[in-house]
Amino acid sequence: MAFPLDQYGLLRRAAALDAAISDNELAAAVRRRDLLRLVPGVFVPASTQFVGHEGAQRLHRLKAIAVATVGDAEAQAMPLSHASAAAVHGLPLLKPDIESVHVANGKKSGGFIQGHRHVHAAPFGDDEIVEVDGILVTTLERTAVDVATCGTFAQALAAFDQALRTGASPERLAQILADRRRRGVRIARRALKLADPLSETVAESWSRAQMIEAGLPIPRLQHEFRGRRGTYYSDFDWDEQLIGEFDGMVKYGRLREPGTTIEDSVMREKRREDDLRALGAVVVRWTWTDLEKGVVVGLLRPWLEHLSLLSPNPIPA
Repeated sequence: MAFPLDQYGLLRRAAALDAAISDNELAAAVRRRDLLRLVPGVFVPASTQFVGHEGAQRLHRLKAIAVATVGDAEAQAMPLSHASAAAVHGLPLLKPDIESVHVANGKKSGGFIQGHRHVHAAPFGDDEIVEVDGILVTTLERTAVDVATCGTFAQALAAFDQALRTGASPERLAQILADRRRRGVRIARRALKLADPLSETVAESWSRAQMIEAGLPIPRLQHEFRGRRGTYYSDFDWDEQLIGEFDGMVKYGRLREPGTTIEDSVMREKRREDDLRALGAVVVRWTWTDLEKGVVVGLLRPWLEHLSLLSPNPIPA
């Protein structure tokens, strides 16, 4: 069945009825998982692009747009904020709070959670609101600070890493954060000092956060190595002696060339690793599961000690 989708890729009930698709047919499509119901009266076609951590944020983006475009004028005037604004900006986050759609009311009080909407009591200036694809959202910098002050050190570091990578102004981030007096500010300020736009993924940010919190020496990011079969850039390295690599299937998807398979990418990555080892470096790899289990530091510390690379973390706790 072809669905009449709007400019955001959403199916509105009114549009479906105009296309002679009944409520019963919509309900049946939801039961078959052909459609996903975002909020009452708004749907999206099911897709594999909504699978996994990044997929959940893509789906939340559509839910946030759905919430921002339904309801009365007062509700629609409240900009998306926090993880919902991040989703619209395309800002990847570490384990974001996407149970509800986050909006800011522009006031010092009056926050509440109702239905699909989490209204934050949060004043904002005109220079902290922008329009993205016709939707009002907090700016990239304001969004990153809001997320960072509500989460753990790892979540704050990931938010700032990715914000800087996306083009956020470090000066503006610091300025917004300097005006904050609420809980989470100390963690966020520490994270901002350590943020690095060279961190390519949330997983790499989380990896670095675990290293920092364990007191390991802070690695260099994206260092160039010239091997027999090409030039490579490592996720992490310490003095060209130890290389750390996050190993994820999403990464292999990024490495795929037209006409190649995942298996081809895995083999190409294996040859890359062989080249790096031929340069005399030790290569340590880990996965998302290793990050979840908190074992990455345990994988790295013995090698850092063996190679005499373990020194006190120069960044104060």
